[in-house]
Amino acid sequence: MRFLKHVSATWFLFIQTSLVVACIVAANLLSHHFFFRLDLTSEKRYSLADNTKKLMKSLKDPIQVNVYLDGDLNAGFLQLKQATSNLLDELKAYSKQPVIVHFIDPTKAVSTEAQNRAYAALEKRGLHATTVYEKDGNGKSVEKVIFPWAEVIAHRDTVPVNLLVNIPGNSGEDNLNASTEELEYQITDAIRRLEATNIEKIAFLEGNGELSEAEVYDASTALSRYFEIDRGTLGTDPTALNPFKVVIIAKPRIPFTEQEKFIIDQYIMHGGRVLWLVDGTNIDTQNLSRNGQATILPLDVNLSDQLFCYGVRINPDIVEDVQCVNIPVNVASANEQPQFKPMPWFFSPLLLTSPFSPITHNLGAVKANFASSINLVGDSVRTKADILLVTSNASHILAPPAFIDLKHLPDAQDQNYFNMQNVPVAVALSGTFTSDFANRMVPQGIVQKGPIAQSSQPTRMIVIANGDIIRNDVQDEQGKLQALPLGFDRYANRQYSNRAFIVNAVQYLSDQDGWMSLRSRQFKLRLLNHLAITEGKRAWQLINVLTPLLLLSIFAFLYYFIRRKRFE
Repeated sequence: MRFLKHVSATWFLFIQTSLVVACIVAANLLSHHFFFRLDLTSEKRYSLADNTKKLMKSLKDPIQVNVYLDGDLNAGFLQLKQATSNLLDELKAYSKQPVIVHFIDPTKAVSTEAQNRAYAALEKRGLHATTVYEKDGNGKSVEKVIFPWAEVIAHRDTVPVNLLVNIPGNSGEDNLNASTEELEYQITDAIRRLEATNIEKIAFLEGNGELSEAEVYDASTALSRYFEIDRGTLGTDPTALNPFKVVIIAKPRIPFTEQEKFIIDQYIMHGGRVLWLVDGTNIDTQNLSRNGQATILPLDVNLSDQLFCYGVRINPDIVEDVQCVNIPVNVASANEQPQFKPMPWFFSPLLLTSPFSPITHNLGAVKANFASSINLVGDSVRTKADILLVTSNASHILAPPAFIDLKHLPDAQDQNYFNMQNVPVAVALSGTFTSDFANRMVPQGIVQKGPIAQSSQPTRMIVIANGDIIRNDVQDEQGKLQALPLGFDRYANRQYSNRAFIVNAVQYLSDQDGWMSLRSRQFKLRLLNHLAITEGKRAWQLINVLTPLLLLSIFAFLYYFIRRKRFE
């Protein structure tokens, strides 16, 4: 009887094992024909967007990715490296072409001279190093050089990808978390640039005193990585703007004619996208630089009725903000040696960016100069408005006519003067717009074929009440004009996010496939309690070492006890 029990138990164990093996084999066979991946995180941290999956499945040639974020990294950068590796693994899984990934340690060299040569080669390719200061186990400060960059290579072309989002004022943990949020967009952006076969056109309008080519050189250079850029004036052909995906109107100073407004209006009615950068006031900046005084007057470029019809109004005023740049001001008395002191320039605010829009998500402050305020008007249910840029919580609106005197600036601590907050300066509009020329005659001189479009197709536009946001400074270097980086503050030697904001704005306007939505991804930052870790370091070490051994011992005892009971 005991022998029969032993045989039946053995036979039962054999059947059980066979069923497990059969299930594993069946799962492997099914996974070969039916591909799926599971992401159990609440934010879908490891899931790719549908657009990304389609992009990887449409690749016609292999791509190579060189990641230089490697070597002796701290916990934060090690986490960013792991997130990059996970993303690239996901891209490999959905790609029908090989994705070759190399992690390269730039700091690994046989000698200091070889290391310096490697650093110089990376810097020459635009891969700038980041210096990290941290303390070792003995509390000694250690300096580390890290290259948070990747290069995507295909078709013998290379696109650099910055893996690190560095927003001034944010903590290291916040910046590394923002970098993780941006990874999919940055990597796929590089792949799309390499795979693009049809380059869309955008245009800067001229003829109404807009910024010159030199004054938008840096923005044009950044946009030329994605678009073919033209410049030109409007004539009498209402279809002149149709070939362009986006039209940029950068700081006009001369009023638009009705013919020009009609061409822009009908371009929008047929689905065109416009980036408006229009000032609400006129300031004599030359006299301000020379005498420290200037008068603020309203600026009318004959666009108020048109923008009002689309749902927005640029007010003829100036916003002052305590959160602003500093400029050197001569505080010496007359007939004395000049003595310059940095003073807050309230008329150059550092505008806050919206964390909810894909245009401004994970962007730092944007530098403006004599910006005006914006109001949303109308009650149209066919359009959606998203505020992009606002002032801080200590602002003031100065309505003209007004007078500026550098020697009599307001006190930054005066809460009665700076009593406004979050004044809008830029807004994105999307939806269906009503034509400014609805129920009106075609302007004289326009050769119009067919009826006037009374209502637009679904489209987008961005209105910014400051043209200097897109203007880069130009300086004379030995008789040659040199454009400074857009958003660069030469006095503080600091770079603001103007260039990234303009590029994102134009890409948002031209985006038909929803790629910009990848910039809206948000991952919750889950931080450890550093105080608890430090105080209970030894206890946690013992728990991590002893707990697995204890669990293994309990499992072994239960297994032995159950087996003995079964075959007793």
